[in-house]
Amino acid sequence: MQYESVIGLEVHVQLNTESKIFCGCSTKFGAEPNSQTCPVCTGMPGVLPVLNEDVLKKGILAGLALNCEIADYSKFDRKNYFYPDLPKAYQISQYDKPVCKKGYIDILSNNETKRIGITRLHLEEDAGKLVHSDDLSNNVSYVDLNRTGVPLAEIVSEPDMRTGEEAYNYLTKIKSIIKYINVSDANMEEGSLRCDVNISVREVGAPKFGEKVEVKNLNSFKAVKAAISYEYERQKSLIESGEKILIIQETRLWDADRQETYSMRSKEDAHDYRYFPDPDLTPMVITREYVEKLRSELPELPDEKKSRFINDYGLSDYDADVLTSVKQLADYFEEAVQKGAQPKKAANWISSELLGQIEDPEKIFTFPVKPSGIAELLKLVDNNTISGKIAKTVFKDMIETGNSPQKIIDEKGLVQVSDSSEIEAIIDVVLKNNQQSVTDYKNGKDKAMGFLVGQIMKESKGKANPQVVNELLLKKLNQ
Repeated sequence: MQYESVIGLEVHVQLNTESKIFCGCSTKFGAEPNSQTCPVCTGMPGVLPVLNEDVLKKGILAGLALNCEIADYSKFDRKNYFYPDLPKAYQISQYDKPVCKKGYIDILSNNETKRIGITRLHLEEDAGKLVHSDDLSNNVSYVDLNRTGVPLAEIVSEPDMRTGEEAYNYLTKIKSIIKYINVSDANMEEGSLRCDVNISVREVGAPKFGEKVEVKNLNSFKAVKAAISYEYERQKSLIESGEKILIIQETRLWDADRQETYSMRSKEDAHDYRYFPDPDLTPMVITREYVEKLRSELPELPDEKKSRFINDYGLSDYDADVLTSVKQLADYFEEAVQKGAQPKKAANWISSELLGQIEDPEKIFTFPVKPSGIAELLKLVDNNTISGKIAKTVFKDMIETGNSPQKIIDEKGLVQVSDSSEIEAIIDVVLKNNQQSVTDYKNGKDKAMGFLVGQIMKESKGKANPQVVNELLLKKLNQ
């Protein structure tokens, strides 16, 4: 019997507003515990929430970028539950009238494009944070309410994914789009992007889904893949053992150290939260004019940019995908091209040489070598001033010194030798000292040619023009 996973993701994105969703408290990360609170976000009696318009704007921008329908009418609801980090004992969220719905994004799956539906994007406030003591002899928990009221956009996918790889690609695409439109920094380490996985297992082709399990506490995309893999095997083994009844609708937590999930609580249904419209917040009427105004503010998105890079610059699908994965990387490449670099060579150089030198592509413009430096370096290779091999040495010096490539070449005497008579003299010396390799070549051993070229380049300290070397060497060997 063959089985498959049915996977849906709930992605919580913290919107990068200056203040919280319903009050004026700061959303800045890393402040002293409980220093960014007020009577509104801590739920004191008699206070009234007021919607931060920037939250609505950024939520709609995210919905448009995810191909969602934007609601004409939307409202906020109270989601009722008790937890120590929720001082009001309810969370202001959206239930039946979300601001965005029926969207999609396209991802890569088995080298083919696959469309993943997005059920909804709704706005809500975050809860606080429980901080647990590490001291087992003093087993206490503390409540930090700084995050209470921080604005979130929750993006709920359709159950369209079937593998951990698809889930990983979906998350990567969501993060890229969100960062392109600058509505969130999507930093998982700071809690700006969080993800819960809903997964069930069924026989391939079965019309009904299996019992859904939600997995929380996933702090990386890698953890999402690992948790899906574990849950698939766990649920599959229960089905095959005849104990399908033991797969219950529940919430489980991911243990990163043991690489397994464990049960947290039975999964609540919507009616358990007793949703009802928030009486303190008026419904939102969103005009088409407002939506179209925001649509006009959207930047070029990753898929559009990738298509343009392929069509306008003649890049391969792979190179275009790498360069457009991060907006700053795409901008760096385009600036290098505008400064005169040939697009394909610039793409190859950035993908292979430059990305190997930086940890975070988003900070590429703080890199010592600017796009103009890359363009100048590649033009020096194109006009045979230096060889590609010498260019790598020059590039390292550019990183260390910040000097221009021409200055480094002049100071170190790295200009490529293209003079035929000078190269021919070097070839004669190498052939004289390597008669066995000459004999091997004439006996049909092609590797001898590569060895001789290497010796010539070594003798010239890498300065000889490789094309001239190959032409003159072949001529002499075939005489």
